[in-house]
Amino acid sequence: MALFQNRREAGRALAERLLPSRAADSDTVVFALPRGGVPVGYEVARALHAPLDVFLVRKLGMPGEEELALGAIASGGVRVLNRDLIDYLHISEDLLEEVTAREQRELETRERLYREGREPLSPRDRTVILVDDGLATGASMLAAARALRPQGVRKITVAVPVAARQTCNSIRTEVDEIVCAATPHPFGAVGIWYEDFSQTTDEEVRTLLEEARQQMTSDPPVPQPANF
Repeated sequence: MALFQNRREAGRALAERLLPSRAADSDTVVFALPRGGVPVGYEVARALHAPLDVFLVRKLGMPGEEELALGAIASGGVRVLNRDLIDYLHISEDLLEEVTAREQRELETRERLYREGREPLSPRDRTVILVDDGLATGASMLAAARALRPQGVRKITVAVPVAARQTCNSIRTEVDEIVCAATPHPFGAVGIWYEDFSQTTDEEVRTLLEEARQQMTSDPPVPQPANF
């Protein structure tokens, strides 16, 4: 049933879908959603010869059932809520604010951990490819896209190896382009489409970001076609 061996392989497969129309776009930047999106984004950025950075998003998980996403928050103070689920579960505003405050603290902690004092890459006047390892509800990706839009981006592309078809369709209206390499039905959960879906560690995120920075420093520029 699995489509991919692991996230790195999924990233290479996704890059093949993205490469033909973007190889010559020198203004592209890849923003990966940590943690699982970073190994995918690393392979995409390497194939496109584009810089890689993280874009911090935290899921607002239901206390006691963290996989149930009440919504998500992103850098820039954006919060996206799954109101249908919140109403169905009778979640109080006090509990929602408590969960939001907890995840905001975690978001700020991880931002310091991953960036290690470096400034985030600017998305202004650039094509931003937002990458994750898959989309189930899409709350985290939606929060990221909405947080990026006011920052003067030229174009937002969401790119994932696997996603629920309905989620791809719903996010399509919020971004300029969405690339879902596979949309199996029924979907189930992101993890079932990977043979190895073990948790990406903070150390792996930091290592991949550092490797990506070194590659951008050492790699020669991609030759552009001549205009006659």
